[in-house]
Amino acid sequence: MSGEQSPPPDKLSIVVFSGDFDKVHYALVMAAAAAAIGKPVTLFFTMGACRALQRPAADGTPAWRSMPLGDGDGDGGEMDDGFAASAIATFEELLASCVAMEVRFLVCEMGLRAMDLERQALRDDVPVEAGGVVTFLNDASGDGAMLFI
Repeated sequence: MSGEQSPPPDKLSIVVFSGDFDKVHYALVMAAAAAAIGKPVTLFFTMGACRALQRPAADGTPAWRSMPLGDGDGDGGEMDDGFAASAIATFEELLASCVAMEVRFLVCEMGLRAMDLERQALRDDVPVEAGGVVTFLNDASGDGAMLFI
């Protein structure tokens, strides 16, 4: 072993597949952290994770609040309220930070269809681009890191 370290990845590409709130929240944590240190980031939402980008209900309640947790005990709203009380970045804070730091948001057209959602059902305050797996793969960097959450 030469002791040489390989350079850090030049980009972070995250497939956000899980429909569990805690996993989507952590994908936003990873994206915000990478963007904060100057790494380009793409989040590719598909399948159950697409629900995290749905417009709020008529009463203003964000759709992500009703997303389940990975362990099945509670929902996103309860967990996010706990994060707020513990001074942990909330879903909306992370989402706004990612938007402000120009994280690229892609949503999978197939994933939308599989979840019976239309592009118009997604939030207006997040610059979401519709695309597919080919779009995501063409956006990724050969010297980057790819995560599946």
